[in-house]
Amino acid sequence: MAKKHDKIIVIDVESTCWEGAPPAGQESEIIEIGICAIDVVSAQRIEKESILVKPERSQVSEFCTQLTTLRQDQVDQGISFAWACSILTKQHLSKERVWASYGDYDRRQFERQCQSRKVSYPFCSTHINVKNLFAISYALPHEVGMAEALELLDIPLEGTHHRGGDDAWNIAGILSHLLLRARGNISP
Repeated sequence: MAKKHDKIIVIDVESTCWEGAPPAGQESEIIEIGICAIDVVSAQRIEKESILVKPERSQVSEFCTQLTTLRQDQVDQGISFAWACSILTKQHLSKERVWASYGDYDRRQFERQCQSRKVSYPFCSTHINVKNLFAISYALPHEVGMAEALELLDIPLEGTHHRGGDDAWNIAGILSHLLLRARGNISP
């Protein structure tokens, strides 16, 4: 299948989490998928979406709610992980487009959960690690978090940090900046 290079699909997931180890019988699983598309030609963010996913093997902890603002009653209204993956492939053509996330966590979480649930992996093999690319582009001694990257670029963080749709939007802003900088449209 030929790749489409019209858009880059930026993904950010929020997963169930705990302050320490998961409670017995529970595992970290995706509860929100944030999606933001970047138009490759203009390098501009063009759409943003958030999909709530109902967890099957865990509950939202108080720690998780404090971090993400997501509550159990909200994610209980979400769709299945398989359905969410189907939306990515059918509506966003995620198997045909380059995709990006901030770090490798999102990619690995999808790989683990797809394997565990026997759901087809919804992405093509071409993944951009924006966290790594940002550190290399700016010759930083180490990778930095998304909020710090935005601060270094003097780009305001929009929305709620640790919410999938808002984080995908902010990550897409960083990637847009890097694309424009690489094209010489932004001075270093």
